[in-house]
Amino acid sequence: MKGNRLLHAVLFTFIIVGLFGSLQVIKDSNNEEHTHMREQKNQQVSIISTSFLWFKNIASSLAFADWQFNKVPVSKNPEKPQKFGISPNLSSCHSSFANPVLVSMPVYCCPPNIESDEQIIDFEFPDPSEQLRIRKRAHMRDSDYIAKYASALSIMKSLPYDDPRSFARQADVHCIYCTGSYNKKHSNEFLNVHRSWFFFPWHRMYIYFHERILASLIDDDTFSLSFWNWDTPAGMVMPDMYFQEPFLDTERSDKHIHRPRVVNLDYNLVEINRTSEEQISHNLAVMYHQVVSGAKKMELFMGCIYKSGINGSCDGAGTVEQAPHDSLHGWVGKESNRYLEHMGVFYAAARDPIFFAHHANLDRIWNVWEELRNNEPEIVDPDWLDSYFFFHNEKSQLVRIKVRDVLNMTKLRYGYEKVDNLWLNARPKPSMDPTMARHALNTKHNGYLTAQSNDFRPNGRTLDSTITAKVQRPKNQRKAENEEEILVVYGIDTKEDVYIKFDVFVNAVDAITIGPESREFAGTYVNLPRGVTRVLNDGDVETKSKSTLKLGISELLDDLQANEEDSIWVTLVPRGGTGVHTSVEGIRIEYMA
Repeated sequence: MKGNRLLHAVLFTFIIVGLFGSLQVIKDSNNEEHTHMREQKNQQVSIISTSFLWFKNIASSLAFADWQFNKVPVSKNPEKPQKFGISPNLSSCHSSFANPVLVSMPVYCCPPNIESDEQIIDFEFPDPSEQLRIRKRAHMRDSDYIAKYASALSIMKSLPYDDPRSFARQADVHCIYCTGSYNKKHSNEFLNVHRSWFFFPWHRMYIYFHERILASLIDDDTFSLSFWNWDTPAGMVMPDMYFQEPFLDTERSDKHIHRPRVVNLDYNLVEINRTSEEQISHNLAVMYHQVVSGAKKMELFMGCIYKSGINGSCDGAGTVEQAPHDSLHGWVGKESNRYLEHMGVFYAAARDPIFFAHHANLDRIWNVWEELRNNEPEIVDPDWLDSYFFFHNEKSQLVRIKVRDVLNMTKLRYGYEKVDNLWLNARPKPSMDPTMARHALNTKHNGYLTAQSNDFRPNGRTLDSTITAKVQRPKNQRKAENEEEILVVYGIDTKEDVYIKFDVFVNAVDAITIGPESREFAGTYVNLPRGVTRVLNDGDVETKSKSTLKLGISELLDDLQANEEDSIWVTLVPRGGTGVHTSVEGIRIEYMA
């Protein structure tokens, strides 16, 4: 046996020597190459790195009779299965392709070397004596700050791709985690930090390390990012600094950015002719619904509960992730690009420097939402708190950081400039008298529509036109005053990986002509495309899960004087012609404690 192990070790040594020789050839290539050439090089590195891992596991299995490749730990006690928080398998990164029908362009976002081979350190909080970095409004920054930020970003953009602090690598971190390039640890399923309760904490980690890298590049421990204050009237136009180098990105909307306009936080691919004042009022109503009335419970704001295990995956974005997060990504992206690149698609979004200002504001809004709840812990589940991800810090060290590590901004030594959130007082009113509306609806839908089921299974219904259904309210399920009534649109199937949006209304006589500025608006569903098709590794499992949209409607029903009604009329309105790519299985009402 010892002789066999020695022979295997010798063979493994020859393999390693050959592989490292190949890696050195690639490493010595010119770092200043065109993007697509870099992607091809990274694919070569990936092939070699994957081969290295494969041979390493073969040698390990032969020498120690213990095959470790893609092994899933099995509990010794089947009645008490082992539990694992969510984390990435760093050795599982997938290559992928963009626009596979027309071009099959490779999109390789994986790091040049397998990160599991790096030394990993656990996150440590900054020194409590460190000066607090205060992130301020981007549109109010002075010339000295802009020059400082420009210097840091220029240096970051000049770094070679094999430096994890480089802007290209920083952008690809988002591509990896947000398109499913990694598998979940102990699983062959893809990991995605969007459309679940990991959306806010993961992005907080991401921009935290990005900010500190920028600060280190100019040796300024006080440097902070800025936030795009698009939820306040004065900040609803893209800040001037993003129209100059190095903040400029050529892949932005010709309609919205190059001719500065007030943002549409409810963008649906259709240009609506509103005045600036009308658009501002519309945006404030969107914010009120998405942060206040429609997000009174943790899952409604944070997103669905995403856990490890066979039945742990979910696809249900929180209110703010749907809009304004997704919708504003689409609004900034370039219309002539298939996937609205850069900002309008997950794989490329962070290539635009405005991405980080956008997400800084989302991070701030998370903090505002917590303050509205008196800073009560929104989630105490250890499966959330102990889930962890990996980022490179300003010293290029690979850091393991848990969700529980990023719940206190003060401990992270940063904060936000205080601003007036005018949307807190932008509670919408019904578009017409609620009593008259109920009478009109009962008259309009008397007949076959009244009898139709709100359960569209087994085949579902395509949203190629507006759908209206009568949904019963199971009042007997309500057990406590603080329970929230939830409208659930379930079995949402996006047939194409494209930008998709539909709105949901309650007791709306004419849902086509109204929007968030009317109380009948219950919420919106937005699908921001990944933009890539992933290449499966051996043993991988790709399962397409259908989405669920949960909308809090208790306040809405009060305002529509519908709390005593046995049923409500629910209307789904596809927007921007995207309904042909979408189907739903049904609509129901639940209660959430």
